[in-house]
Amino acid sequence: MYFAVLVILLHCPSLKAQDDVITINKVELTAPSLKVKNGMSIELTCIVDISKSTSFQMQHAFLFYKDDSLLHNTTSEQNRTRYKISPARFADSGSYKCTVEANRKTKSSNDLDVQVEGLSQPKLTALKREVTEGEVVTLRCEVPEEKPPFIFLFRKLLPDQQFQEKRKQELKENFASVEFPVEEGDRILRFQCIAKVTSAVYSETSDPSNMTIVTVVEPFSHPKLTSKSPWNITEGDRIDIVCTTILVRKYELEILIQKDSRILNSTRGQSSVTYSAIATVEHNGNYTCKVELGRVSKTTSMNIVVAELFAKPILTPSLTDLDENARLSLWCHINGSPKANFSIIKRPPENGILLKTFSNFTIRAQVNDTGSYVCRAEIKGIIKESNPVQITVYAPVSEPVLSVASPSTEMVLGETLLLRCQSMSGTPPINYTLFRENRLIHTITVFNNTYAEFRDRQTKLNNLREYRCEASNRHSNAKRSSYKMNITVIAPVRNVSFGSLPQGEVEDGGEINFLCIVGEGSLPINFRIFKQNDQKPLFNESRMETRLLWQKKTFHKQDAGKYFCDASNRVTEPMRSNLLTVKGKHPSMEMSGSTAATNSTSEKLPSGPNHYTEFYPGSGYIEDENPVKPTDENKGPDHESAEVEYTEVEVSTPDPYKAPVKKGTDTVYSEIRKANNDSGENRHSLFSPSSLPIENRRFS
Repeated sequence: MYFAVLVILLHCPSLKAQDDVITINKVELTAPSLKVKNGMSIELTCIVDISKSTSFQMQHAFLFYKDDSLLHNTTSEQNRTRYKISPARFADSGSYKCTVEANRKTKSSNDLDVQVEGLSQPKLTALKREVTEGEVVTLRCEVPEEKPPFIFLFRKLLPDQQFQEKRKQELKENFASVEFPVEEGDRILRFQCIAKVTSAVYSETSDPSNMTIVTVVEPFSHPKLTSKSPWNITEGDRIDIVCTTILVRKYELEILIQKDSRILNSTRGQSSVTYSAIATVEHNGNYTCKVELGRVSKTTSMNIVVAELFAKPILTPSLTDLDENARLSLWCHINGSPKANFSIIKRPPENGILLKTFSNFTIRAQVNDTGSYVCRAEIKGIIKESNPVQITVYAPVSEPVLSVASPSTEMVLGETLLLRCQSMSGTPPINYTLFRENRLIHTITVFNNTYAEFRDRQTKLNNLREYRCEASNRHSNAKRSSYKMNITVIAPVRNVSFGSLPQGEVEDGGEINFLCIVGEGSLPINFRIFKQNDQKPLFNESRMETRLLWQKKTFHKQDAGKYFCDASNRVTEPMRSNLLTVKGKHPSMEMSGSTAATNSTSEKLPSGPNHYTEFYPGSGYIEDENPVKPTDENKGPDHESAEVEYTEVEVSTPDPYKAPVKKGTDTVYSEIRKANNDSGENRHSLFSPSSLPIENRRFS
């Protein structure tokens, strides 16, 4: 029984707790100041306001967050707790909040933005406090208790508040290292560093670090350059230039003497070097002594003046350009005419060929005497050369050969002709000039033994075009001319037209004359006449003229259809004419006896180039993609009311494809339609009014 009572008593508190109810009204986070100096403290106080159903003690869990990351947590029965950050650094700047958990309920405060102003002073150290010229100073800058990322500024302090600066970014560490080279003249070096840090909102820059001093030790002294030569140096005197330095320690330094960019003498591991020479005017100038050790170099300079013993010799030629076998004379002299040993030398080769040991030289020039000549003079061991003189001996040009680059001497109209002109002998430069029908086209200068190449576009149609070329050089002989070359210019076939007589309709069993005309093209021209869709031509023949008249003796109704001709020459594929429609019709009683007259008329078609325009092929029956229609101006009363007039003419009836027949006399009435000169009727006639009648009718 006592056990049962004990159990009941033990359960009573839990039963009571189940009846306790709470609610978290508010959570507040406060700080004495939202801006804190670097090194001071950040004090955060979290206060919770809770309502309860009854009065009882309970535990509160306080959680402090910075930028949504848990920073600190604690448990207390009190309604408030404090969290202190000391000393505060720049990295402690951010957004803080407090969250309270009680009786399975949670509530958070508003965010509290705290800014830490300033940055800790960085600390600067040098790896070595004493260095030698040519070495480097290694520096380390550190910002204790601060967190990266940082930008470190290392400064080498110079006089007049100037400085050399190096920047280095560090993302993971709160320190960085750099190297500064020790330069010539550095003695006492002073360094400082500054740190910069940046957040998403603002940035801070630290105060300068402590000053670090580094002492520089000079490994060698500034070099000294002296001359052991006389004060007034003249050509032929001896020059002795000495460069010395003092070593602080035993170093493998290098010392050298140079003039302009040319090193005259050098040594390694010694404290001096000497340059000696016999003076000439070429030794005038500035001399420099340079001592080097690693990155360190020191220099000193002096100027040397050498008086001239004698002037440079002068070489004078009788001619610089002369004909082969002409007389060439060379004279060598010195201004002031001092006594000297002269020699005349020809180059190439580079070392020269000694021609004579006198001041003058005369030869009968040949082509291989072309070259550069100098005069050399010597006095007291001093040798000087004159400026070079270029002598060119010209062999006359041979008769040039004019040739065509293509294998044929025929050219197509519009294409470019490539001609080459070359003389097989003659000293360059050679001038080549091209002539067409004695008209100068172009001149080309060739500087080696090759040909000149000319291009001439064929823009005019001539059966033959005559070309020649001339060659000349600086030889006194006259120009040489090549043989004349004839070039045949071939025009491709163009503008092929096709017509017939009679036009449009032919009586069954009658005859028809087809005329194929080429507007442009070189002869011979091959003509062919086809009926549309037939592979085999009705006519195929080459002619030495630009038109073809072909007669079909018997035309039947089954021959009706569309006809065309094509024409070609040796540079053109067949060019096709317009399509011509021809119909067959039954013979009329009135025209049954007109065959002979028609045959006779076909014999008298106009001939010769001056009459091509009198024939209008395919009038009214040309079929192509864009047929030409008569314009309104061709219509009118005069056109429709043309009068008919009859005249009596005498005609003969030879057949050009048969043996001659006896001439006869027939009476032919020719119907001539009168029309105004400006009307379109004439354009639809097979012949012009000044030519033969359009339509002949024979009456028995």
